[in-house]
Formats: sequence, structure tokens, C-alpha cells
Amino acid sequence: MQPHREHRLRLTALEMLEHRAEPQSYQWTDRDYLLYALALGLGEDPQEPALAFVYEKHLRVIPTFPTVLAWIAEPTFESLGAHPDFALHAGQSIQLHRVLDQPETVTVSGRVVAVHDKGRERGALIVMRQEVVRESDGAPIATLTTSCFARDGGGCGSAGEPPTAPQRVPDRPSDHTVVYDVRNDAALLYRLTGDRNPLHVDPKAAQAAGFERPILHGLCSFGMTCRTVLECVAEWRPERIVSHSARFSAPVYPGDRLQVSLWREGREGREVCFEAHVPERRVAVITGGRALLG
Repeated sequence: MQPHREHRLRLTALEMLEHRAEPQSYQWTDRDYLLYALALGLGEDPQEPALAFVYEKHLRVIPTFPTVLAWIAEPTFESLGAHPDFALHAGQSIQLHRVLDQPETVTVSGRVVAVHDKGRERGALIVMRQEVVRESDGAPIATLTTSCFARDGGGCGSAGEPPTAPQRVPDRPSDHTVVYDVRNDAALLYRLTGDRNPLHVDPKAAQAAGFERPILHGLCSFGMTCRTVLECVAEWRPERIVSHSARFSAPVYPGDRLQVSLWREGREGREVCFEAHVPERRVAVITGGRALLG
């Protein structure tokens, strides 16, 4: 079923760049960190060292955790005029400024930094940047860059930062490949981190958006690729991951088998390129992945 497309963005590109939202406060506890790790599948066979991410004793936090704010903090893409039935998460980047290892109260401030109009019948890409800081002293925690593709948003004009060139993986066999069985309840768990979009739980909402059934949050599969970098390259040490970014090229469904491939590049292999595929459907779901290690 294809979605019926009549909705258009109500704001122009320049209006979106000028839009401002008040900073928002969020409280994170060890429960939030544990729930995030469980949604990424780290509780299926909790052995050392993965146990540290699902057990509050000597707790470690998956570095991509702050991205739970990317789709829910103001200004949301819906508040900018992107209809939820036609808005897809197109890409995500996170730059880490410090390690999370204890409960935190944070403040997040977001703004649109770019709009790329693909044409009236081809949609528009909206790019937002969010700064996450510790509320008590303003110490930076993470910078998020979040891209939304508004499938029915073309014709709004382009403005802001120029588009970035897609990352490409090396033309050689991968250095590491890991296959995960995505939990059947992964979307039900991940939505408890804050993103309650019915697209991820309600079959009728998913079909209205053009999908055969509810899809997994892109940020959940994004976190799973960070888990792969932690496991294969970073020796399960969150402090080693400086940044993590990727593009979402196709949906992942709960119950899929997710194959993540890594290539080590650069000085001492500190640049990690990655892609993710669902072999049974012969589809690339995450492309242009890049992580930097400190």
C-alpha cells in the first residue's frame, strides 16, 4: 500500500532555519541506560564484558544513548510541518564530548541547520543539530545531527549548510562481520526510551505510511551498529568512541537478521567504516557508516 500524499510542509526552508525552541530538560537514570542496552539486544546472553551494560554495578553506557533525544526533543520535525506519516529518519550523527556513566540531568537545544529541497514531487531533507549539555554546569555531553526526509515536503526551498558527500566503504572484504537476530519486541522496548510514534507498533499506522508492518526505529539499528564497533574494535570501552554516524537506506523489521560489516581505516585503524544489511531480504539498511575512535 502506498501512502496518499496531499500534505505539504507548512514552513519554507528559511522559516525552518529561523524557528527557535526553548531548551528542554531531561533526566536520565540507570534505568534508562539499561533499557536502551536491552533494546539493542545486549540482554540476550549477558556475559562479561557485555554484562556491564545491562547491570547497574560498574555500569557502562552505550555511547549512542544520547540519540534517544534526536527524534523527540523540540523542535520536532512534526512541529516544523513534516507529517509523521511521510517523515522518515534519513541519517544520524553523534559526536561525544564526555562519557556517560551515572545519572544525569541534561539540557538539549536544537535548531535546523539545513533544508535540501529535492523538488515538489521528490520531497525535502531537513537537517537539525542538537547540543546536549549537563544542566548543572553546562558541560557538553554530545552533539547530535539528525536528518529527516519529508517525502511530501518538496517545494519548500533550500537553505543553510551545503549537503555532505556520502561516505563509502573500502573496496575490499570487511575486517569484521557480525550477525544479530533483531528481537521481535525490539521496537516495543525501544519506544519506551521516548519515541512513541505508532509507526513502530500499530499495523494500521505502518500500512498508512506505506510499510507492510511496524518497522524498527532507525535509531535502534543505529545503536546496534555502535554495539558492533564496541564489541569488535573498541574492546567494550565506551570512552574510545568519539563519534558515530550513518545513513538509513531501508527499514529494519523486528525479527530480521541484521548483518553489520566493519572496515578499519586511517591511523592505527581509528576510523571505522560500516554498513548493515538484511541478507534474507537482500537489502542494505544502513550505509555510509563511520565511527572515530580516540
